[in-house]
Amino acid sequence: MSILINKNTGVIVQGITGSQGSFHTKLMLDYGTEVVAGVTPGRGGRDVHGVRVYNTVAEAIEVSDAEASVIFVPAPFALDAALEAIEHLKLVAIITEGIPVHDALKIKAYAKAEGVRVIGPNTAGIIVPGKSKLGIMPAEVFIPGKVGIISRSGTLAYEIALTLTEAGLGQSALVGIGGDPVVGTDFIDILKLYEADPETEAVVLIGEIGGDAEERASEYIKNMSKPVVGYIAGVTAPEGKRMGHAGAIISHGKGTAKSKIEALEKAGAEVAGIPQKIPELVKKVLP
Repeated sequence: MSILINKNTGVIVQGITGSQGSFHTKLMLDYGTEVVAGVTPGRGGRDVHGVRVYNTVAEAIEVSDAEASVIFVPAPFALDAALEAIEHLKLVAIITEGIPVHDALKIKAYAKAEGVRVIGPNTAGIIVPGKSKLGIMPAEVFIPGKVGIISRSGTLAYEIALTLTEAGLGQSALVGIGGDPVVGTDFIDILKLYEADPETEAVVLIGEIGGDAEERASEYIKNMSKPVVGYIAGVTAPEGKRMGHAGAIISHGKGTAKSKIEALEKAGAEVAGIPQKIPELVKKVLP
């Protein structure tokens, strides 16, 4: 059993003819992902790395077994692309960053109404090591195993995955929920999936300053049967200065690393002070 995707998940790439879409389509294909179609309006009939391109998602699903979409469409057009994907598919990962908040709110509301899982915006995507990847993460730092990873940050997740791999601790999956203020799926949603997943024995939660997602996740962690190891980036961040992601900002004294670390520890999670300590803590909590 895998969470969200497996080796048989059929994937559509929206924005496949663009530089990023084309580049990452090749890497996903090389990894074994079942990329069954591409979509770029006005470019239907072309092929990109052997993948046929269609003008609409509706056309693509008529001739494929697609279940999921990964979106590389530029921010001004991402809303329309996301709404179209949500209308036809079960899972949508939005890699695009810089999507206006009001557009993200529309995407989230429509996905909720349709019962569709949206990952992102501004996500690295999803990988189930050894089976499939839907996104932009460097697959070579992951190996199959029992540790589930959830992260707001993509690059930090890759670094931590590498430290786990080097310590012989494989991963059941990585889900990047996205670094924007409004995202379709939060920590709790993925914690629930890991809690129910027989292939996951421990979870690494990678948070950062800004918002209260980690504090809310801590309330759920209190009742989990599986151990959680946390790491919060931005301990030295000054108030009012955005640190990398649009959502990574301390405002009016809220969203600090201190409050998040305290919440996680109170919930029973082990919290690492630096990423390199995470493998040690994971080994400590694994059954």
